[in-house]
Amino acid sequence: MSGVVIVGAQFGDEGKGKMTDYLARQADCVVRYQGGNNAGHTVVIGGHEYRLHLIPSGIFYPEKVCVIGNGVVIDPEVMFQELDELLSQGLKLARLYISDRAHLILPYHLRLDAAEENCRGDGRIGTTRRGIGPAYTDKISRVGFRAGELLEDGWEQRLIELVLEKNKALERLYGSEGFQPEQVIAWLRPHAERLRPFLTDTSLVLAELASQGRHILFEGAQGTMLDIDHGTYPFVTSSSPTAGGACIGAGVGPTAIGRVLGVCKAYLTRVGEGLFPTELQGPECESLRDRGREFGTTTGRARRCGWIDLVMLRYAGRVNGMSGLIITKLDVLDALPAIKLCTAYRCNGSTLEELPGSQRLLQASEPVYEELEGWQQDISGVRRYDDLPAAARRYVERVSEIAGLPVVAISVGPDRDQTIETKPGSGLLG
Repeated sequence: MSGVVIVGAQFGDEGKGKMTDYLARQADCVVRYQGGNNAGHTVVIGGHEYRLHLIPSGIFYPEKVCVIGNGVVIDPEVMFQELDELLSQGLKLARLYISDRAHLILPYHLRLDAAEENCRGDGRIGTTRRGIGPAYTDKISRVGFRAGELLEDGWEQRLIELVLEKNKALERLYGSEGFQPEQVIAWLRPHAERLRPFLTDTSLVLAELASQGRHILFEGAQGTMLDIDHGTYPFVTSSSPTAGGACIGAGVGPTAIGRVLGVCKAYLTRVGEGLFPTELQGPECESLRDRGREFGTTTGRARRCGWIDLVMLRYAGRVNGMSGLIITKLDVLDALPAIKLCTAYRCNGSTLEELPGSQRLLQASEPVYEELEGWQQDISGVRRYDDLPAAARRYVERVSEIAGLPVVAISVGPDRDQTIETKPGSGLLG
């Protein structure tokens, strides 16, 4: 059975956690394939809110298999805090496997992250300071510490060498205090004991499930516009949230992917620095932020808010090869008398219908808007697409038309059951 990838079509925070949880009931396995605990996926079940950062969003189905793939960087302390919190609530959780090839975030990564960001001054990227970037830097520099090393003798000596090397950068380059190697070993040792039983070759686990015809759902973190290659560089994350990243981050081949579903909000938000052509200011921004509860799950930072950008959405559809689009938070627009859609950019007297790779051009661009009539009624209780107000359906259909993507589902609230499939029974997983 071919797998399905869930990707963010914007700057992250699109509602991928909710939609992965919703689709997981049709799947046999959910795989988190990149990112770290800089992600924040919120799942609401029966009015109760659960916040996930590392654990895959299929964890609430006991009969499922959940996998943290090799492309994820793992802070073991954060992961076990998250797992313990779920268990303390009496939940029966899915089986969890963790790749022995996943890299660990260690205490010095967090300190390096903060030091590097502080040194950037006005050019700061807006990282979560969770050590994600430095951990990926070590991975690419071939000096990272992989989870599977904890299964071998001598990991303590290897860690001593790494700590001493990192102390040089912390002390000499950033003027920051280093670590005693024994301090880091003492921190990791209890986590290592708990981590070992979960570690395995998850690529093999997925290959075996695929050979049995099982449904596999690949869950991305962040969004397309934060992709290290395809996002608004340099204000991006350190991994590949796009659909192509699922193959590398999970250890499967391209033929394992059958569908790609993009998730986008009915408007647009961004956390941290970086360009945002449709950003709103003042009362308009605050109104969207308050109605949408737009505060970061991981950082608590207020999100920047603006109108939906269909230039970016078309681009995201193309680089991900999206099969369909899921629009979330449509209900947040309920009270608006008019709603704007960015259909193109105007730059230096020219109209741009495709996203420029140049940040200079994007910075000089102004959005070209199309305005639609709002529906001005509460849609949070609607459960059938045909029961949505005509103006809401027109909005959805116009987004689909301009983005060039079929809309397969809509979310009208945070709860699992506040999800509308546009063609019920068609099977979103194919």
